Amino acid sequence: MTARLHDGRTAVVTGATQGIGRAIARRLADEGARVGVNGRIDNEAMRAVVAETAGFAVPADMADGPSVRSAFARVEEEYGAVEVLVCNAAYMSMSPLLDHDPADWWRNLDTNLTGTFRAIQAVLPGMRRRGGGHIVIITSEWGVVGWPNATAYSSSKAGLIALTKSLGRELAPENITVNAVAPGITDTPQLQVDADDAGLTLAEMHARYAEEIPARRIGAPEDIAAAVALLCRPGLRAFVGQTISVNGGSTRARA
Repeated sequence: MTARLHDGRTAVVTGATQGIGRAIARRLADEGARVGVNGRIDNEAMRAVVAETAGFAVPADMADGPSVRSAFARVEEEYGAVEVLVCNAAYMSMSPLLDHDPADWWRNLDTNLTGTFRAIQAVLPGMRRRGGGHIVIITSEWGVVGWPNATAYSSSKAGLIALTKSLGRELAPENITVNAVAPGITDTPQLQVDADDAGLTLAEMHARYAEEIPARRIGAPEDIAAAVALLCRPGLRAFVGQTISVNGGSTRARA
């Protein structure tokens, strides 16, 4: 039986209609949270996750400032201040640097980095009124080590790590924790972009990545959700500005 560590808490997970975001929304709901499910539009995928979690829909495009502000204002009006925010919404494309369309470069940064900034700005006043909260940012192993042909995506994810460190230090005195989870290669629809870039089938891409991971498997969305649920636990205040790598050992801390 799952411990209901988040009973009565209002949480919002951005980019929650599939993959990692969906798993996080389900995990937080299983632990008792009332979960806002974000996606760019209110569609069948969003409604399915809302039904699975007994949550509520929060349609908003993270790359659109007015959309984000109005969506979170509605959440606070209807459900109260957000106590747990998980910033997972992401866009990824791959291209050699000289071939990369500048508009697509900015879409990576506007969605991944600036979208996270917007979401945090939207919930922070409510967290301060409540006297605390938890923010978890989903970055990427590629934000730590970089990746060929993924310069825009990796740069945006590295920016999220710096954002986590800075906001962690800024907000810790207010009982608001900010931490990040950096997934390694994980079984999500996003891997199709990698497969297309490498000229492989999706199954071949999975196998190639698994060979390079000490655990000999790529991650599952539930692996990431478990780490996020830990960082959101009430009373867990010693984690401040940390980036937790969940990758099967493909990158490791060095003494």
